[in-house]
Amino acid sequence: MVIVSCPGQTCVSLRCCQKVSAGPDSSPSSSQFLAAAMPRPLLVLLLLFLLIHSSIRVARGHEHDDKEEHSCEASPDVRVLAGFQPGVITVDGHADDWADIDGSEFPLLPALDFDEDKAYGGGQLVVKAVHDGINVFFMLQVNGEYAYSTGNSKQCPSVALMFQVGENATYQNMGGCADMPGTCTAKSCRGHEVDIMHFSLGNAIPGRLYGGNLMDNLNGTGKDSFGHLVDLYAWNPHCRNLDGIGPSANTSNAQNDWRGAWWHSSLNFHSGLVEEDSPYGKGGEKGTYFFEFSRPLRTMDHFQQDVQFTIGQASKVAVAFWYPTDGKAWSKSDHFSASCNWLPLDIASASSSRLSSSSSNGSWNSASAFALLLSVVSFCVSVFIGYRVARTKAMPFTPIDTL
Repeated sequence: MVIVSCPGQTCVSLRCCQKVSAGPDSSPSSSQFLAAAMPRPLLVLLLLFLLIHSSIRVARGHEHDDKEEHSCEASPDVRVLAGFQPGVITVDGHADDWADIDGSEFPLLPALDFDEDKAYGGGQLVVKAVHDGINVFFMLQVNGEYAYSTGNSKQCPSVALMFQVGENATYQNMGGCADMPGTCTAKSCRGHEVDIMHFSLGNAIPGRLYGGNLMDNLNGTGKDSFGHLVDLYAWNPHCRNLDGIGPSANTSNAQNDWRGAWWHSSLNFHSGLVEEDSPYGKGGEKGTYFFEFSRPLRTMDHFQQDVQFTIGQASKVAVAFWYPTDGKAWSKSDHFSASCNWLPLDIASASSSRLSSSSSNGSWNSASAFALLLSVVSFCVSVFIGYRVARTKAMPFTPIDTL
């Protein structure tokens, strides 16, 4: 043991005083000073904060791989939850009844080029979902300037939902069947079926209900002759048909099972718009688009053309958005995607929805509380270090031999 002496004190540790030397390496490093000045519990908390902070990442629908240009993988942390909320939603295009329902946000990137520099300029897409035990409901919200051109769907925004039906159906290539146009059949593409709902606004009045209707359903198809909210199935992008139409299709029970409406926040006429009011709003007005849909959990489909939802189980969904950027008409492939692969869609049971609701209605969830704790600890550590630095004064080292 070496005993050293500092003015006014004798210690058995060099921590009592600072050694002054002309050499460049004689001063203590910042990490040594931090370890010496900081109490051990605060040091442990600081190190824990740095470790966790370096590992936390924001969950996103697009994960990019630096090794391959414009490659993209779906984040495993991203999901869409349809909680059990009976008697809450009215499908009218308005979002007031969705205010207390949590949603998931997704950046919109070009479907054929996952380049963040080419992302949709209006911002992220919000997806919300609930079910009432009979029907499932969806709300899509996205910012965008008002654009509407009567009879010209490609000069208006448009949205689509795609669901996996067949076990081998891939997100890429809309099911992924290798057959070429004219050769696709239900037999050759078995297992690659996807279910699609597509809503184009060119003939749809804001706030009015579109989709399945008596006339088209009597014809046994997924068509919508009034507002182009159609029910389709596909095996790949070249083999896409309305429900009830296609090679060897039996139309005896095919129909459009979807209902939907749309709205834009810049529209201030709420007593009911009619066709003569077109274009219903002022072009270029900033605001938010709302697209609202519903469909029965189970349908009468017998031909693998509709996805079948089951309470307590997960399905797979993808979301697409078209917008006439700079007033230019969009093409079929010119759309933005909310993800690079299927997104899990959880159809929650009543019991799990109550548990989730009670957890979210607490003062904080565990992640928020832990984040707040780390913030407070880091602030206290900063104040403590600053206080110690301000009070610390360099004292000369005096060997005992010279006394």
